[in-house]
Amino acid sequence: MNFAQLISKKETNAYFDSPSAYIFLVVFLLFSGWFFASPLFLANSADMRTLFNMIPILFLFFVPVITMGLLARERSSGTIELLATFPLTEVQIIMGKFWAALKLISIGLLFTLLHLLTIIILGTNIDYGAIFCGYIGLLMVGAVYASIGIFASSLSNNQIVAFIISFAIIFVLYMLQYSLFFIPAAFAGFFQYISIGYHYSNMARGVIDTRNLIYFLSLITIFLRLAIAVLEIRKWK
Repeated sequence: MNFAQLISKKETNAYFDSPSAYIFLVVFLLFSGWFFASPLFLANSADMRTLFNMIPILFLFFVPVITMGLLARERSSGTIELLATFPLTEVQIIMGKFWAALKLISIGLLFTLLHLLTIIILGTNIDYGAIFCGYIGLLMVGAVYASIGIFASSLSNNQIVAFIISFAIIFVLYMLQYSLFFIPAAFAGFFQYISIGYHYSNMARGVIDTRNLIYFLSLITIFLRLAIAVLEIRKWK
């Protein structure tokens, strides 16, 4: 039996059994719709570029909100100890919660295809390759943010603290690209490489480079491994 899948299903149902998923989707779509429609009406320009540039920033606020309670809530309510009594490994718990968060993020991205449909209806020339790469990049960014959020949630039983920790980590990693002029030239290349914004911008331009994919997959693995390690340490305390 795939216990990670069962946990993922449980968390997904929990999202949609409460107002949290609907609030996330509605507010996310309102903001994404605004960033899509603004160039359309103000500059008579219909494309996905502005939207693709703004969604990682929207995720910066929204993803920590949907991940902050995944483990912190379990710890504060004591259900994390109940999970420990089942034949579940820490890997299954973390991966189940990660997939649930990624499902919700993916649903939000799917709804933005309405904007692509609008462009098609308007008859605008569309670079489908660039749009495909952009969505792959957004999914990778969402997955990285979710892994960071789950790691932050594993550190505290306070959801607000988990939100602040995940927001701070994501903000630093994303904004490094825009802070390079503060960094000595000898280290600029390194800090640029570890910036989420740098790797995402490459994909948003329509280029899928294996180095970018390796970067994103490495970050996801690192933060999920850290979350697993935190659970294992707390289990033996």
